[in-house]
Amino acid sequence: MIVLFVASSLVNADLELNQAPPLARLAGDVGGRLDGTSWNSSELKGVVHILMYVDPDKIKVNEHVEEALTREQYPSEKIRSVAITNLAATWKPKFLITKILKSKQKKYPRTTYVTDKSKVLVERWGLLDHSYNVLVFGPNGNLLFNKGGALSGADVENLTAVIWSKISN
Repeated sequence: MIVLFVASSLVNADLELNQAPPLARLAGDVGGRLDGTSWNSSELKGVVHILMYVDPDKIKVNEHVEEALTREQYPSEKIRSVAITNLAATWKPKFLITKILKSKQKKYPRTTYVTDKSKVLVERWGLLDHSYNVLVFGPNGNLLFNKGGALSGADVENLTAVIWSKISN
């Protein structure tokens, strides 16, 4: 039984590549934007979106990915970032995490910061819980890249190549 649990925790999310994800909404008691407004996955259209879904306890797992994405210097009019914090996955005080996120929102105003207080995307999309998930959606809202856990060098190369292929069109 333990082997099955461990194996299932290493699988990528249940989302299908080249398909739009099931609609997910974060609002009210289950989360939303830092200003209290709701966030809806239908917003993942129009440009390429990089979505990071992160357990606050795993924030450093993919720092190398964030650094690689920054080095790429993608044209800002063709790409957006969404950082969703899985608040239900941590023991850390929620008010402290929210304060840190608000500081980051000021530092990175082009990134949309969102909280998930009830593991909505873990349940709705099958994202890895207690992990760091990296997803990319194309301008039409379809999933182009999906990886949970620590990304390897090859994963990062694939990630950046996928993004460049969509914003170069």
